[in-house]
Amino acid sequence: MASSGTEQDAMRARLVDIAQAIVEERGGAGLNFSELAARAGISQAGLSRYFETREDLMEALADHWFQPMVEIMEDVLASDLPPRRKMYEFFARRFVLMRRKWEADPVKLQTYVEVGNDYFEQVRSYIDLADHYLGEIIGEAMSDGAFAGLEIDETISLINQMCAPYCALNTTIMFMERLSEDKLARIIDAVFDGLSAQDRGAKALTGLRAA
Repeated sequence: MASSGTEQDAMRARLVDIAQAIVEERGGAGLNFSELAARAGISQAGLSRYFETREDLMEALADHWFQPMVEIMEDVLASDLPPRRKMYEFFARRFVLMRRKWEADPVKLQTYVEVGNDYFEQVRSYIDLADHYLGEIIGEAMSDGAFAGLEIDETISLINQMCAPYCALNTTIMFMERLSEDKLARIIDAVFDGLSAQDRGAKALTGLRAA
């Protein structure tokens, strides 16, 4: 008799949990289908019913790992906070989650970052989703007069660069001990108070000359 959808989902979730344990023990390179099948008590042929390729499995792992951050972003987007505070919460809540993971086990967090680097195509959809949600916040801010003269895509790029230590995991880990919510709040205030297409003098002079 064929397995029900609920049974299929339960087994997929169990396989993801086992795969996550293997990654935490050995890194992404140590994850192979033969051991995963053995730990799950099924054949490799049976395993292929749930994940046909390694990329399918890594995508499921990425979805599992990023789900709490997706929930954070969706909660922030659904709130009635003003755009400035909404943008702060958008970055701050995910940063706090990553800091907790780093404080609990920095080696484990670094392992996941390395796996994400190796399987970037499997995590790209999360990055695209984060940019989409950030764009929604920017759109709300623009309707209130912020970021004059800039297009949404350019504004997304600029803000991501300015906030990279709080959202780009490689950078976050590197600077974790120097980061704080207070610093992030000042960055967001600076973004809202000053980011626009206006040239305020940074590019007004060409070349270098002695003072």
